[in-house]
Amino acid sequence: MANPEFDVYDPQCPTRQALDRIADKWTALIVGLLAQRPHRFGELRRGIRGISHKVLSQTLQSLERDGLVRRTPLATVPPTVEYSLTPLGRTLDEPLAGIRDWAERHIEEVQAARDGYVRHTPATPSSSGVNTSQTARRGRTE
Repeated sequence: MANPEFDVYDPQCPTRQALDRIADKWTALIVGLLAQRPHRFGELRRGIRGISHKVLSQTLQSLERDGLVRRTPLATVPPTVEYSLTPLGRTLDEPLAGIRDWAERHIEEVQAARDGYVRHTPATPSSSGVNTSQTARRGRTE
């Protein structure tokens, strides 16, 4: 049950910061891999194709700061670090799995909708002969 002290629709509510973190695609993918088992940095990078070293590092640091991921240095040569979900991070696994599954199940419909999308703004010429819908999209007025 939601905490009545907080309102995610209020722009000043701290829950907005939590939404920013968990609504991120990289967070959803990292949590998905870490839900399977702990991973080293390189394993995460190979498992999430397309993520840069910098973005993975920043996202892991943010997840650690928010108490969702645990960073554990291992006594190996060379030294390595392992990342795992905290108990709080584990609570995100099910909802984010649902979002990942939804994306995979419905991407064809989303792509079809994008392919068929036609902007419904009428192209009405103004008295100067300039298309007003184009002018409005550029942020200018006649």
